[in-house]
Amino acid sequence: MRWLSFVSKGRGSFGFVEDESVVDLGAVCNLPDLKSALQSGSLDFLQQVLRDRAPRIPLQAIEYLPPIPNPSKVLCVGLNYLEHQEETGHRGGDQPTLFIRFGEAQIGHNGTMLRPQESNSLDFEGEIAMVIGVPGRRIPIEKCLDHVFGFSCYNDGSVREYQRHTSQFTPGKNFTQTGGFGPWIMTTEEISDLKDMELLTHLNGELVQHAWSSDMVFDFASILNYCSTFIKLKPGDVIVTGTPGGVGAQRNPPLFMDEGDVVSVTVRPIGTLTNTVSVS
Repeated sequence: MRWLSFVSKGRGSFGFVEDESVVDLGAVCNLPDLKSALQSGSLDFLQQVLRDRAPRIPLQAIEYLPPIPNPSKVLCVGLNYLEHQEETGHRGGDQPTLFIRFGEAQIGHNGTMLRPQESNSLDFEGEIAMVIGVPGRRIPIEKCLDHVFGFSCYNDGSVREYQRHTSQFTPGKNFTQTGGFGPWIMTTEEISDLKDMELLTHLNGELVQHAWSSDMVFDFASILNYCSTFIKLKPGDVIVTGTPGGVGAQRNPPLFMDEGDVVSVTVRPIGTLTNTVSVS
């Protein structure tokens, strides 16, 4: 099942995809958003009991929001593909390299990604995002995937100049409207093999990144196990699992994004996240 958040006629809501429409569960329940529905533990109930009462809205008539518009936390993994380690010259450690994104820096599918006027070094990073469905702390690795609600596409748009100001990544990873997230979350049971997800990034139709989830240095369970060691994970939390090689900053000459560029991240079998770049 594919769950999403959206705006229709000025009203924010959530639901799931059925054929080429979204079943608007937010219109027929008293929960304000998808994160609240996950936290309530009633998502299956809502889907089973309210689906016949919920209006259907064509997908082309909605404005996509990030699937979790208001995450409590977005944890991101760096240097999680060997090819990316090699192109950057930075070897990963014995544990995942983590940094933080803020939810308000994210945009949904078809949203405008902003290249800030302060820098021309906006780079693409196609990634697979993991969304937590069941809370937990110090989760045993063999139980980790039981805590995952589903997976989505992510573009960790990075302003390289600001990322490199210091050893800390925070500024370059949190410019307004640089984190593409969507178009929806595909639930775990819909994905036949978590090690066989294909990740592709295209810039203006040209393939610039290509990898498989099996190429990750730290797999989904290992990442979740490590993150849950230091903080309790809650429904709606997002963990972005790293980008493969091919980023623009490591090309010769560098390939950064600018006004009018179209960037898309495809994760098969989930779908494709597309954003158009503007300067602001």
